[in-house]
Amino acid sequence: MDELDLFKRLGLALAIGLLLGVERGWQFRQAPAGSRIAGIRSFALMGLLGGLWALLAAEAPAVTLALGFVGFAALVAGAHFMHLRVAPSDQGITTEIAELITFCLGALAVRGHMAVAAAGGVVTLAVLSLKEPLHEFIERIRFVELKAVINLLLISVVMLPVLPDAGYGPGGTLNPYKLWWVVVMIASISFVGYVAIRVAGPRIGTLLTGFFGGLASSTALTVSFAHLGKQTPALQSLLASGVAVAGATMFLRILLIVGILNPDMARVLAAPLGAMTAVCLLGAAILWLDRKETGTNGSALPLSNPFDLATAVKFGAFLGIILAASGQLQQWYGNQGLYALAALSGLADVDAISVSMAKLARQGTITRSAAANGVLIAAFVNTVVKGGIVAAICSGGMAVRIGMAFLATIATGFIVLNIL
Repeated sequence: MDELDLFKRLGLALAIGLLLGVERGWQFRQAPAGSRIAGIRSFALMGLLGGLWALLAAEAPAVTLALGFVGFAALVAGAHFMHLRVAPSDQGITTEIAELITFCLGALAVRGHMAVAAAGGVVTLAVLSLKEPLHEFIERIRFVELKAVINLLLISVVMLPVLPDAGYGPGGTLNPYKLWWVVVMIASISFVGYVAIRVAGPRIGTLLTGFFGGLASSTALTVSFAHLGKQTPALQSLLASGVAVAGATMFLRILLIVGILNPDMARVLAAPLGAMTAVCLLGAAILWLDRKETGTNGSALPLSNPFDLATAVKFGAFLGIILAASGQLQQWYGNQGLYALAALSGLADVDAISVSMAKLARQGTITRSAAANGVLIAAFVNTVVKGGIVAAICSGGMAVRIGMAFLATIATGFIVLNIL
């Protein structure tokens, strides 16, 4: 490398140290003089030291750079233990780790990895500056949410890569890898909806809560809002609007899932599901305008975490059964058997039948039209079930309101389907 390039690399090593030193110096700006382990000057020199040592090590055996890092780490460790004697209550090692990173980034810069070094410096700066927000996040997070994240990572990062990507069962419809990938996709969508509800809270209103609740589980939201409507009759129109929004979101969720798995089939479903979504949202708007409590901002949604490992496994098993049964019934009874299965599936869930129909249509086992009809039948049945849940739990005005909205939605779907 020429001298100009060398100065650029050493300048970057120095700049990284200065950048991290400014953050550390600001964090300990209230500390008495001489009580800090390292400040802006020390960090700048550490970055430059890492760069200079990498330059010297380039002319020596490869182990030289490693020995330099070990020696620097020993120096940092010694300074840390000396600091503990002065301030025994300060047990943290964040600054010490930042010092080691500064040395490494300086060495990376001189070795020619300037973009990586610069990005590493910025990321390190961001992590160091987020102490309070990260601590507040840890304090607010619930164990059930932490467990859900772990489970989600377990089924995606650990389990998914080891599953065989090959077809088994009737007509090769059961592919363990693709089947589990769908489980991960559904679980992720549900968890995103749960997090959105948790972050948004009740302040932004029942409509937005209904949207995110429909993304996580429209049936669970319907049960929750029906109970709330029974407890607070004055809010029934408002809560019915939230249920209608959740129902509309379910149609969009179906379209999203099918669109990911089978874009051609999604185009067939776009018109009926889009029309049903529009009518359901119109019903939600009418119910919202008819609310009695204009000053309320909604009620908190008492939903538990919609995702855990047991739920994912059950969904995978249910999806596998639906896939196998769909292919077999299609062979035995044609489309009529497939439609009967879709109706039965819609009593409990629409995601599994939507996935199975999309996969079968993509494989050519059934036509796109038959698959789309099966998905719509499941959506119709599931919508009726949610209306029945409200009638069974709350009855009264809320049941009438949501019943009219859902009846108009289903009728619209039938009309658009027959026209097309």
